[in-house]
Amino acid sequence: MNLQQIKQRFGIIGNAPLLNRALEIAAQVAPTDISVLVTGESGTGKEIIPQVIHQLSSRKHGEYIAVNCGAIPEGTIDSELFGHEKGSFTGASASREGYFQVADGGTIFLDEVAELPMQTQVRLLRVLETGEFIRVGSSKVIKTDVRVVAATNENMQKAIASGKFREDLFYRLSIVPISLPPLRDRKDDIHLIFRKFSADFADKYRMPAIKLNPDAVEVVNRYNWPGNIRQLKNVVEQISVIETEREIDAFKLASFLPKTYSNTPALANTTAADDFSERELMYKFLFDMKGDLNELKKLVLEIVNKGGDIKLTSDQSAMVKKMYTDVDAKGTRALPSPTRAEEAPYQFGHQTEEEFEVHEEVEESLSLEDKEKELIEKALEKHRGKRKYAAEELGISERTLYRKIKEYNLNL
Repeated sequence: MNLQQIKQRFGIIGNAPLLNRALEIAAQVAPTDISVLVTGESGTGKEIIPQVIHQLSSRKHGEYIAVNCGAIPEGTIDSELFGHEKGSFTGASASREGYFQVADGGTIFLDEVAELPMQTQVRLLRVLETGEFIRVGSSKVIKTDVRVVAATNENMQKAIASGKFREDLFYRLSIVPISLPPLRDRKDDIHLIFRKFSADFADKYRMPAIKLNPDAVEVVNRYNWPGNIRQLKNVVEQISVIETEREIDAFKLASFLPKTYSNTPALANTTAADDFSERELMYKFLFDMKGDLNELKKLVLEIVNKGGDIKLTSDQSAMVKKMYTDVDAKGTRALPSPTRAEEAPYQFGHQTEEEFEVHEEVEESLSLEDKEKELIEKALEKHRGKRKYAAEELGISERTLYRKIKEYNLNL
C-alpha cells in the first residue's frame, strides 16, 4: 500500500514532508512486532499512527485497545492494565482481565505514557521484555503476545533526568521513534484541513459549508495554532455553527482566534535577563539613597557639634541640592531648593523662639472618671450652672448630678 492509499484509507490530509516521513516509517515497521514511540505536541493526531501500524500488520484481526494513561487514577491503573483477582483490594468483588490479557494477539496503544507511575513502569518493562505479567493479588504468571505502541507529548529526556520516567523503559519503548510535526510546520496543509473540517461539519449540521476569502486564507496560514489540529477543528466548528454568512473574511476569522504568546527558550531567557537587570538597577538606586542618607546624617551631626555655624563644602552643597531634586529616568523636575547654600552659612544656633513651633504632645486620659467629670463640667457650663437642664442632657437625675458634683469637688 502506497502513501496516498494510506492517507485515503485513514482520512489523513496533507503533503508536508515530515508528515509523509512519519507515515512511511509507520508503514515500514507495521509488519514487525517492534515497539514504537510516537512523539509530538498535543493535538497533532498521534492516535492515527498506532491505527495505521495495527491495520497494516498481521495483527489487524486481533484486538486494538487504546488506553489514555493520564486519565486512569494511579491507584487503579495496575488493575486496568494487568487485571486483578477477587478480593485483592476493597471493591474487587470479582476477578477481572486487564487490557494486556484482552489484547492478546493484537495491539495496545498507550497514550500519554509519560504519566505512568513508577511502579506501573516496572510492570510494563517486564511485559515488554518477557511477555509475562501477574495480576494484582495473584501469584500466577500469565503470558501475553501484545504489540505495544506508545505516545507522549512530553520531553522524555527531561522526564528521565528528573526521575519521572525510567530510562530502560524509554529505550525499550522507542526502538522505532516516530515524530509528528506541529501544524505550524505544515503551512501548506492548513487550508486543506480547514476545508475538510468545513465539509464534515456541513454534513453533520446540514448547512452549507463555510469558505474563506483570500485574506482569511492568509490569516489562517500565518496563525501559530498552539493547539494544532484539535484547535483548528474546534475553530471550524465554532464558525460553522455561529456565523450566518458562509464566506468568512479575515476580520471575522480573527475574532475566533485567541491571541498566542510565544514561549520559546530564547524569549524566555531574554525576559529573565531583563528582569534581573531591572532588579540590579533597583538595588543600586537603593544603595545610593542609603549612602546619601548616611552623608546627610554626618553633616547634621557636624552642624550640631559645632554650634550651628558651618559653611558647606562644594560636595556637601551638591548633596543638599540632590536631596531637593526629583530625578526620574525621562527628565528632571527641580523642587524648591535652598537659596545660595554655598554662600550663606547655616545659623542653627541663633534662631529665636518665634522661628520654631514647639509642639507638646499631651497624652489623653482614658479614665472613665475623668471623662465623666469633663462631661459634667461641659454640661453645667453650657446651661450656665442650671443643674436641672444639665442633668436632663446628661440623662441622669438631678440628685445624681448633685452627688457627682460633690464627689468630683466641682466649683460652680
